[in-house]
This record gives sequence, C-alpha cells and structure tokens, in this order.
Amino acid sequence: MTITSELRDDGIRVITMEHPPVNALTVQGWFDVAAALDEAGADMSTKVVVLRAEGRGFNAGVDIKEMQHTSGFEALLGANKGCYVAFKAVYECAVPVVAAVNGFCVGGGVGLVGNADCIVASDDAYFGVPEVNQGALGAATHMARLVPPHMLRTLYFTARTIKAVDLVQFGSVLETVPREQLLDAALKVAGEIAQKDTRVIRAAKEALNGIDPVDVNKSYRFEQGFTFELNLAGVADELRDEFAGTEKSKK
Repeated sequence: MTITSELRDDGIRVITMEHPPVNALTVQGWFDVAAALDEAGADMSTKVVVLRAEGRGFNAGVDIKEMQHTSGFEALLGANKGCYVAFKAVYECAVPVVAAVNGFCVGGGVGLVGNADCIVASDDAYFGVPEVNQGALGAATHMARLVPPHMLRTLYFTARTIKAVDLVQFGSVLETVPREQLLDAALKVAGEIAQKDTRVIRAAKEALNGIDPVDVNKSYRFEQGFTFELNLAGVADELRDEFAGTEKSKK
C-alpha cells in the first residue's frame, strides 16, 4: 500500500493512491489517506490538493479479503473507522480537493470523491455503490452529492453503476477527458485555484462547508450503523460468501 504526497512549486499538492491490483484499501490504507490530507491542509504552502490514483481504477472500496481473513468484527470496525476518517479528511481539508478519477470508482471510492470539491474524470470512468451486494450500507451520503435523489435510489437499490460522462450533465463532474490527459486536466483546474489568495480560498472552503444542507459526517455515520447491524445478524457473511462463489464460477 503506497500513499505519496508531492508538493509542487505552484502550491498544488498531488496525493496519489496505489494499492494493486484494484486499489481496494486496507484499514491502514484509509488511515494513511486521511493522514496525507490532514497534513496537506495543515501546511500553509499547500493551496489545493489533487487526489488521484495509479493503476486500473481510482478505488474499489475496502479490502474485502482483509475482512474475510480476520476473525470477529475487528476488520469491519477498522474499515468503518478508516473510511470515516478518510472521507472526513477530504471534506474538512482546509484547502479545496480536486479528485482525478480514472476507471472504476466504487464503494469507498465514491466516499472520497463525493466529499471532494471538484471532480474531473477519464472518459472511461464510472461510479457505483454496490454495498447491498455485500450486505453492507454506506456512501449513499456521498453518491447523493453526485446524482439527483431518484437516480441515487435506483443506483443504490440495484447496485448499478453510472458513467462519468453522464454525470457531467448533473454538474457533479466538471469534465471528462481521455485517461492520458486526466492529470493535466486536474492540474489545470487546481492551478486556477492555486492562483488565488490561499487565505481567501481556505476561508471559502470553510464557509461552503458551513452552509451545506447535509452534515456529511453525521449522515455517513448513521449509514455505518446499519452495516454493523447486518454483520451482527450474519447477513453480510452470507452475501459475501455468495458473492465469492459467483465470482469463482465466472472464471
């Protein structure tokens, strides 16, 4: 698991996630993402953050294998706490966060991106919250920031995905570009922000968070409670076993 953070001369800090094969983050990985964002916001030299990923896709959510290989609820509770602090760190980062999304962005990935301030994506990118397939709930709070209410419910109940190019019409994704142009596109909009007085931008970020109609931290925490209930009831284990069997039969 690798999280790198590079501060450029223009004040843009590029935070990159890389955890092959699909960037499904371990418990520690979520905490590492949070730490990188907290550090970025605390550094007055950082004017804006670009959050990106290397590999096939942006993020595949939590590392299910880690949960399967851990007894009891330790990994589940760890993932809940890790996701919570990571999503919170994006939202509460003292400077704007530009998410550069490549390929798949599902589950926890939507939590990161939904709390970002600006989203650019590759033209092959897509978003989804397939939690119901795994007997879990979460990230509806963040998907609700990307799509209208009835679209959210349809995507959530069916576990369907939606293409980034289709989100441009809703205004949640700024633009889509060929994958090889994604970082440049993200740096371009980040560069526009970096040119402003960072004191004003930091105040603007705090002000915009203050007038949000939904408390995303409280809302997501509410969702997580249902995931724990489903695990206590054994529903999650049944669905994960069923999912694993389905995946094996496809190979």
